[in-house]
Amino acid sequence: MKRLCLILFVMLSAMGIYAQNAAQARKILDKTAAMVGRKGGASANFSVSGKYGNSSGTISIKGNKFHAKTAQAIVWYDGKTQWTYMKNTQEVNVSAPTEAQQQSMNPYKFVNIYKNGFKLGMKNVSGGWQIHLYATNQSRTIKEMYITIGKNYYPKTIKMRQGSGWTTISVSNFKAQNISDSVFRFNQKDYPQAEIIDLR
Repeated sequence: MKRLCLILFVMLSAMGIYAQNAAQARKILDKTAAMVGRKGGASANFSVSGKYGNSSGTISIKGNKFHAKTAQAIVWYDGKTQWTYMKNTQEVNVSAPTEAQQQSMNPYKFVNIYKNGFKLGMKNVSGGWQIHLYATNQSRTIKEMYITIGKNYYPKTIKMRQGSGWTTISVSNFKAQNISDSVFRFNQKDYPQAEIIDLR
């Protein structure tokens, strides 16, 4: 009987520690989401590596909107419509991305994904925390994520598993700044030679 009580005590203690750990992870992500998703906007440098190739560039975000520049392409997304300008072909693909497609492009989506359908865990790392997210439904597009967050609540790296492959996004030079809504919309006057291809 004593042994059974001891086992139950250890199990309940472990469950309590796990719940506390998850609650702490959620608090950190809440603060990071507020920082990244501030009303006026934010910008950062980024580099991406993984099964879809490697790229780097700059990104501006404001709520659900984003604008990214790499050596190969420029992307504008105003919350509804996305324009992707391919520099080598001078083509602009116009689309209405799905939720899953948005999650693979916009860091704001990464740090808000934790609110539904993920188990949370965390550990302290040098200069901040590493938050682990694991999808309760493994048929989701993003099955698992590790987000490293600095003590200033800025995201440093986002590593996510889609299928069997991992993609890592490194974020640097994060700045909270006010950004005009016009930054997130494609202006054809700036690209008079571009061919517009509407994929919607």
